[in-house]
Parts: sequence; structure tokens; C-alpha cells
Amino acid sequence: MPVAKTIRQVKLGEKIELQDLVAVARFGAKVEFSESYCKRVDRSRNLIEQAISQERVMYGVTTGFGLLSTKTIDREQAKTLQKNIILSHSVSVGEPFEEEQARATMLMILQNLGQGYSGVRLETLETIRSMLNSGVTPWMPRDGSVGYLAPEAHLALVLTGEGEAWFSGELLPGGEAMRRAGIEPIELAEKEGLALISGTTSVTALAALAAYDMVNAVKCADVVGAVSLEALKGVMQAFDERVMSVRPHPEQAVSAANVRKLLEDSEVIRHYAGSRLQDALSLRCIPQLHGAARKTIHMAVDTLDTEINSCCDNPIIWDNGDSADVLSACNCDSAYAGIAMDSAAIACTMVAKMSERRNNRLIDETMSGFPSFLVKNPGLNSGLMIPQYTQAGLLGDMRILSTPSVIDNTPTCCGQEDYVAMGYNACKKAGPVVRNLEYILAIELLSGYQAQKFLDPDLRRSRATAAIFTEIGKAVPDMENDIRLYPHIEYLRDIIHSGKLLDLAQQAVGDLG
Repeated sequence: MPVAKTIRQVKLGEKIELQDLVAVARFGAKVEFSESYCKRVDRSRNLIEQAISQERVMYGVTTGFGLLSTKTIDREQAKTLQKNIILSHSVSVGEPFEEEQARATMLMILQNLGQGYSGVRLETLETIRSMLNSGVTPWMPRDGSVGYLAPEAHLALVLTGEGEAWFSGELLPGGEAMRRAGIEPIELAEKEGLALISGTTSVTALAALAAYDMVNAVKCADVVGAVSLEALKGVMQAFDERVMSVRPHPEQAVSAANVRKLLEDSEVIRHYAGSRLQDALSLRCIPQLHGAARKTIHMAVDTLDTEINSCCDNPIIWDNGDSADVLSACNCDSAYAGIAMDSAAIACTMVAKMSERRNNRLIDETMSGFPSFLVKNPGLNSGLMIPQYTQAGLLGDMRILSTPSVIDNTPTCCGQEDYVAMGYNACKKAGPVVRNLEYILAIELLSGYQAQKFLDPDLRRSRATAAIFTEIGKAVPDMENDIRLYPHIEYLRDIIHSGKLLDLAQQAVGDLG
């Protein structure tokens, strides 16, 4: 997929992709509306106003919400109803969304409601667009959602000049943040309060950011695995195309091809070829495990591609030409994203557990042939002993976070919502899962970098690993004795997360699959 940081503008109106969302949320790409976007939003608003003038009974417009949908609302009170739903639903708690998560949610609201099935005003969506482009970021507590409603309500408060928001690095009252950005708060019209909060917008936002990082991390795992394979004088026949052909999973073949490409010119690999029959599974099974994880994560991306370009509102406004049907259903269900991200979290944890085992082989003198913990004077020095403990701790967290969320069910709204998908929790924990994977790979890379210093200096490393080691050497010193390792782990995680590690490898050997 194209790199999100290279995208400068995203125009809503046609299909957008995962990297477009990340470009806006993480890298500050500007958002524009196409003519078709504006036309369908205006048409949908005209339809809802026509239905209101006909005094039709519509869920959340002329009725209460949830179990209170049997309570009718007078037309004169319809706007008060929309204000009240935002006030009453702003009850998520705890730490707020990260800036990119809040921005991604705002973009998903624009994309969701801009499909033209929600009946909101273009003015309302223009206000959110202005907030995104001006850097007004709502303060949205992240805990306590079952898939919709509460975090989004905190966001919607800022539109009306209430709540809190970040602007220019300062947390301000929502009205003040809007004033400083030169944006006029709005009064919500009929249907708008409900539309802003009743959808899988935060679910999709959280999932998309995590999935983008997962795609990168699993590809980086091939690179880091190749570094370890070279350092441990690995056996390349496990990556042979013929082996892949008899178990023809495409993702497995891609991972094997990546490792072959990364190590094709390694004199270390060539020199030790034939020295043993096979490697341990953490080296020999790289194509199989990385391939399976890649497939699972790509399936999640495919699911999110549909979610990003869907209308997940309730109710939806269906245009019949000269009239509209207002259909109360449940596109706000979060099962698609939830199941996808629960599965993707498991895939990441699988990759992480293999990385930790490769790292363990590097630091264990009985398996690597290197000095204990990759330091010249072990005993006086602990070397890289304790980063493996860090991996063990991170893996413990990942195993907890990989317990599926969507298997849970706690009914809400006095039984009106007797089934709840719980996809929000699956997507919320996907971010910490992939972050832990990046750290675990970073620690393996640290060991691989240190281990190669004990190899025969006359044996040339592969182009890819040599380029990576040269770059790492600019920031990470040779470890002759114990040093403070924390900043170096953070640095290595950053070059993985940012895509720089992948760039270094691909500049050396060409594009990887």
C-alpha cells in the first residue's frame, strides 16, 4: 500500500483507503469534500426535513432512544432531543484518545455521514472538516464504550462549543478551542446528535490505525528475522521456493521470498551452508508463521476497507426519488471490525512469541556460540540479559490482550440491546498489541545487531543487513560493557514503527512483498 505520510490531501466523496485515513489522522493531510459528496449530503438532509414536515414517526428524531423509542417527541422539542443525547451520552471515562485516534474518529464521522444516508446538514460536516484541518482535537475519554455512543458524544460536545479540546498543544474548553481556531460552534439540528454518535466510527478509527501498523510490523518481522538468521548462520533450504510450492499459501511464499531476497548475497550464509541439517523452529518456520499472520492481518484490512467506506448509521435515510424511507436497523454493530481485530491481535502475538524465541537463541551461548548475553565480559556485565525479560513481560500483556473481546456479552438499555458485539474493546486493544510487537522486534534487532559483531569480519554481510547495521550504528554504540539500553530500544522501535527499517532494507534489495 502507498505510504500514508506521502499523502497531502484526502478528498471525500469516493472510496478512500486505509492509508488515506492514516494520512489524515497521523500525518495531518488536509480533508476536502467533492461536489458529489456535498450533493448527496444536501439531498439526504432535504429528505429528512421533508419527513419531519410530514410528522412521520422516526427513531431518534421524533422518538426517544433505545428502550425509550416508544416515547414520542414533539416537533418543537426535536432539537432539544439532539442536544440532550449528546449531554447524556458523554459518559466514557479515563484517559483520552491519542490525538491520531481522535482525528481518525472525526474522519470516520465525515466518511460515514457523508455517504448520504444520514440526513445531517453539510454545515455540520463542514464544521468537523474545519476542526480537522485547523488542528482542533476533541478530548475523548476512551474507556466505557460498547462500540458507539460515549466517546463520540464527547467529540460532538465540542461542535456545540462545549466539552474540551486540544488546540496548539493546549487543552481548552471546547468553545475556546473553536474560537482560537476561528470556527463557529453549531446548534445540532434534528437527527444530527444521534447520527454523530450512533455508528462504528471510533471502532473503525482505532482498528484502522492499528491495522496499518500491523501490516508494517509483520513485514518488518521478515527483516528482523533475516538479521537473526544471518547472525545464527541459518540454513536457507527452509526458505526454498520448492518447499513453498507444495504448501501454496501465497503469504507463506511471500515471506520466504522476502528472506531469500534479504540474504541472497550474504557471505555468512554462504560460508556456513551445509554446516547443519536444519534450524530450530523459530528460524525454520519464519515463512509459515509470518505468512499465516500476514494473511490474517490482510483479511482484517480487507474488512476495514469495507467499513471505512460504509454507512454505519441508524436509522438510515433511503431515497425513493420523491420520498424517503427511514429504516431503523443496526449497521452500527461492531462485529465485523471486532472479529477482525481480535484475530489480528492473535496473529501479532504469534509473531511476537517467535521473535522472543529467536532473541533467546542469540543471547544463549549454548545455542549461539557467542558470549553469554552478547557481551565480551559476561558476569561483570549483564549485556543483553534483561531485554529478554522485557520481551517476556510484553508477551504476557499481549497474551492477555489477545483474549477475544467479541465473545463477551453484557446486555444494555434494559434488555433492548440484549446482544452487544463488544467490537470496541477488540479495536481499542489492537493498538497496544501492535506496539508491544514493535518493541519485541526492536529487542530482537538489538541482539542481532550486537551478535553480528562476533561473526568473522572477513565474511561480508548481505547488502540489506549491512545497510541496516550502518544506520543503527549511528545511534547505538558498540556494547563493550553494560550501557543504558532503554533509549536504544526506543530508537529501534521507532525505526520499525516509522517504516524506516523497511525503507533501509528495500533501498538495498528492492521492494519486499
